[in-house]
Amino acid sequence: MTAPLPKGSTIGILGSGQLGQMLALAAKKLGYKTHIYSPERDTPAGLVADREIVADYLDLKALAAFAKEVDVATYEFENVPADTAAYLSSSTTLYPNANVLAIAQDRWIEKSFLQDIGERTAPCAKVDSQEDLEAALHKIGLPAVLKTRRFGYDGKGQIMLRSERDIEDAFEQLGNVPAILEGFVHFTREISVVAARSPEGHIACFDAAENIHEDHILAVSIAPARIPETLLERAKETAENIMIQLQYVGVIGVEMFETEAGGLVVNEMAPRVHNSGHWTQDACLASQFEQHIRAIANLPLADPARHSDAVMINLIGEAVRPYETATAKSDEFIHLYGKRQARPGRKMGHVNRLYPLGYIARHPERF
Repeated sequence: MTAPLPKGSTIGILGSGQLGQMLALAAKKLGYKTHIYSPERDTPAGLVADREIVADYLDLKALAAFAKEVDVATYEFENVPADTAAYLSSSTTLYPNANVLAIAQDRWIEKSFLQDIGERTAPCAKVDSQEDLEAALHKIGLPAVLKTRRFGYDGKGQIMLRSERDIEDAFEQLGNVPAILEGFVHFTREISVVAARSPEGHIACFDAAENIHEDHILAVSIAPARIPETLLERAKETAENIMIQLQYVGVIGVEMFETEAGGLVVNEMAPRVHNSGHWTQDACLASQFEQHIRAIANLPLADPARHSDAVMINLIGEAVRPYETATAKSDEFIHLYGKRQARPGRKMGHVNRLYPLGYIARHPERF
C-alpha cells in the first residue's frame, strides 16, 4: 500500500495556464508546495506557485533540475511532449502515467483504445493521404469530420466535410499531416464526466455536466446534465471503465454525445482536470482540482456529491470586462485567471452560478 504524500512535499506541474493555477491553489490548501515548469513567462500558474522554471519542455538539464526538486509530477494539458513524459517517468513519479499521454495525444490511438475496451465511438478511419481520405469516405460516408491525429483543441485542426466539394483538397487544407476521419454523430447534446482514481484504485465520479459550445469553445456547462438518470449512471460507468483499463491516477475528463437514439458515444478523453468541471469549485465540497491533488498524493478521495445545481459560464475574450470590477453575490462565484490581455477566443475566467438541488431537473427549459 502506497503511503500518502507527506505534507510539505512539492508537487511539480507541467504547464502554467489557468488549470495549473487552480491545481496549485488546491495543493496549497492541502499543505503542499508547487513547482511549475513551462516555457512561458508571466503566467496564471506562476502567479501562485512556490517556484517556477521557465524552460523548453525538451531541455533535459532543466527537466533534471525540476525532477530533483519535486516529489511527484503531473500536467495541466495533454500536449506535453512524449519525450518529456518519458524522461520524468524515469526520474520521478508522474501521474497520469506516460502511456496515458501517448494514447490521449493521438486521436486514432485513442479511438482504437476506446473501441478495444468496449466503448462506443463514432465510426472512424486512419487517413495518411488524400487517397486514404477518399477510401475512408466510401466506407463511412458524409457528413464526416477530418481531424489531425495530434495537437487539436477548441475546434482547431479539423474540417467538416458535408459534400463532395469539401473533399477535393481537404487533406491538403489540414496540412498533409496524419489524420483521422470520423463519421458525424447525430446527437442531442454533449456531456462530460469528470472523475478521479487513486493509486490504490479508489474511484470518485462527479455528476455528468451538459456542455454548450460557441465557435468550438466551451461556453457553458450545466450540472447536472439534462439527461435521464440511466444515462447519467452509464456516463459514470464509462469514465470508470476507462480509468480502470488505463490504471489511471488523477482526474480525467471524458466527453460524450447523447445520441438522438438515446445512447452514449464517447468523443474523447482529456487526461487532466477539465474546463467542464469548473462548476465543482463552488457546487461540491471538494473541487476537481482538490480531487486531482488528493489522487496523485494518495490521500482519500473526497465525496464528489453536489450540494447545489450549477451553471458554469466561461469568460472568453472581452466577456471578462464586466466581471473585473463586479461585486460578490451569494449565488454567483467569479474566478479570474490574471491574464493581462483579453484576446478573442482566450479563456480569461469563469463564473459559477448555483441553484438549489433539483432546480435544473424541475426547470430544464430555463437553461
